[in-house]
Amino acid sequence: MEIIHTVSDLRLRLSGETRVALVPTMGHLHDGHIDLVRIARPHATCVVTSIFVNPLQFGPQDDFTRYPRTLAQDCARLKEVGCHVVFAPNEHEIYPERQQVTVDPSPLQHELEGAFRPGHFRGVTTVVLKLFNMVQPQVAVFGKKDYQQYLIVQEMIRQLALPITLIPAETTRAPDGLALSSRNSYLSVEERQRAPQLYQALQQLAHLARQGVEPEPDILHQVSLDTTYWQTDYLTVRRAADLGKPQPQDHQLVILGAARLGRTRLIDNIEVTR
Repeated sequence: MEIIHTVSDLRLRLSGETRVALVPTMGHLHDGHIDLVRIARPHATCVVTSIFVNPLQFGPQDDFTRYPRTLAQDCARLKEVGCHVVFAPNEHEIYPERQQVTVDPSPLQHELEGAFRPGHFRGVTTVVLKLFNMVQPQVAVFGKKDYQQYLIVQEMIRQLALPITLIPAETTRAPDGLALSSRNSYLSVEERQRAPQLYQALQQLAHLARQGVEPEPDILHQVSLDTTYWQTDYLTVRRAADLGKPQPQDHQLVILGAARLGRTRLIDNIEVTR
């Protein structure tokens, strides 16, 4: 496995490859990230995992400075799983000058996550497009734990006619149901015990959605998280295809939730067929 820090060295290394898969990450890897690499391997002769904490997708109240940087540990894990190249640029390599040209996603960017993190998806799509241009992959693997992000990147690929196949990966969970996330490391021991409550709330909503129960305010109140410990941003049922408000004829749904537990913000989702 090779560790590369510059775009010029990356392009030189990949110049002879016929089929490349990209797994974009911000590092501090967990088993979910490793699953993405495993999924990518059969689809390409060379798997590139990028590790870059992207400042453009963090807002003023986000955890950019606190986000863990664990490159040596990450590289050791990637080597074990058979990753071929780790692309670990510094900020100047990705943004050698002030980034004035950005990707403006569809209005979906302002819904759900975007409503609580203004500008977040503009930062995501801008860095993802730059990584696509740097790596030139034929395949990219994205986890569906960040469901809205997956849809927005999928839409960007389609509307900009990028020659990339986007492969979704199911959410990897701990035995108690908690979706794996790099930010789980922020949780205290006590908070970690409570953290699966978000998934449990989504499961309750999913059960109601399968029965055709509409998520009216009184229903949402029944599955709400304990406000003693949680600050809920949203718990909602949406159409899986585009996150629009579901209609009676819609059968593929997704239950999405985001909430803060202490200082840690957790997101999760469950797909439902009714």
